Amino acid sequence: MSVALAYSVPGQTSELQELIQACIRNERSAQEKLYHLFYSRMMGVVRRYIDHQEQAEEVLNNGFLRAFQKIEQYTFQGSFEGWLRKIVFHAVSDYVKQNVRYNEKIVLVEKDQLIHKDHADRLYYNQLLELVQALPDATKAVFNMYVMEGYSHKEIGKMLGISEGTSKWHLSEGRRMLKDKIEKLQLHYKK
Repeated sequence: MSVALAYSVPGQTSELQELIQACIRNERSAQEKLYHLFYSRMMGVVRRYIDHQEQAEEVLNNGFLRAFQKIEQYTFQGSFEGWLRKIVFHAVSDYVKQNVRYNEKIVLVEKDQLIHKDHADRLYYNQLLELVQALPDATKAVFNMYVMEGYSHKEIGKMLGISEGTSKWHLSEGRRMLKDKIEKLQLHYKK
């Protein structure tokens, strides 16, 4: 059985189910296979919030450790990747909560000004991710949770231990900062 092949098949494959069952039995080789199988996708989730590789690795490993400790709770209903992603995201959330200081609980909501469409269209995805990674930690966390993960301000507030207003402020501030950075790039490409 090729682990990569088992993963590429849509839905819950019997190979993946067998691998999960082996992890429930605490078989180290199965845990290693599952780790390598989902490593890159889960690292993508972590790297949206944490830009330093060493910290990202630590958070990801904590997420996988939690998943292996709770794997018997997986009921084989729905996507295993979705279940794992949720656990890894909670590890990220805990890390952000412990390492980001919210010194001011300012509630300031501005109307976002639109970025000129031509500038936004000229950005490559990787360039945009680099700009997001350069945001301050708290703002980056809220921006990613809201924009990339689809959480509401209420959910973000609960996960990060901040008010909804603070979450809205960080989102607005992130958008403003990204707009400024994109405009400063002065992308002058021919159409």
